This record gives sequence, C-alpha cells and structure tokens, in this order.
Amino acid sequence: MEDNCIFCKIANGDISSKTLYEDDMFRVILDINPAAKGHALILPKKHFADIYELDQDTAGEVFVLAKRMAAVMKEALGCEGMNILQNNGEIAGQTVFHFHIHLIPRYKEDEIGFHMEGKGEPDYSLDDVQKVIVEGLKAVRAV
Repeated sequence: MEDNCIFCKIANGDISSKTLYEDDMFRVILDINPAAKGHALILPKKHFADIYELDQDTAGEVFVLAKRMAAVMKEALGCEGMNILQNNGEIAGQTVFHFHIHLIPRYKEDEIGFHMEGKGEPDYSLDDVQKVIVEGLKAVRAV
C-alpha cells in the first residue's frame, strides 16, 4: 500500500466507499463522480501504478472479475451495454496513478462520448508497426 495513494486507502477500507464487492485482492466501488448510473471502479488492494506494473496473476484475476461484475451489473441495472475502460499514463487520461478498471453501464441516449474513430489512412506503415511489435513479443518470450 502506498501511503499517499487515495485508491490504496479506499481499496483497503481506510476511506469509506459504496462497496459493491470485496475479496482478498480487490474492492469494487461505485465511482463518486459517475459517467452513468452504476459506474463502478475495480481497485486492487495492492498498489500498482498502471498496467505495466501489474503482475500476471493479478492481471488475470482482475479481468475475470471485470467480466463477472459486468454481467451482474447488466442484469441488475438493465443497461444495454458496458464500457470496460482502463487508462495508462496521463496522456491516456489516467488521473489517479493506481491501476483501476472502470465499468461504465451504457443506456440508450445516455450521451456519453466514448467513440474511437480512425483518422483515415495512417501516415505510417502498418507493416513497420507490425514488425516492431512482433519483435518486441519475441524479446519478451525469450526472457
């Protein structure tokens, strides 16, 4: 636990929250500034700044929990869809540097703007991007 991390304090019960679920590894809470009715956050109890610091076991467990929570929330809230969102780094919109996953229920005409649209044909080679990522994967597997 990081002393100055607000999400560490919430995840470990030092700060109260509207808890939806809790186990030894995670706490799932309602977001206090929700984008939609039922907007929740999955917080690991152990501190990881972002996905790059997350260990393999925690990564697997958190995404299994996200799937379970999304299914329960869809049924309970009657939402028509769900954004499962996770930001890494300030440039990507991360504002609290404790790994967390947003579960954002979506409702018809909710006017939330999560639309990713391409900007047309890229000004770089997809072949070059593919090559550098595949080479990176080979290097990781070699370790």
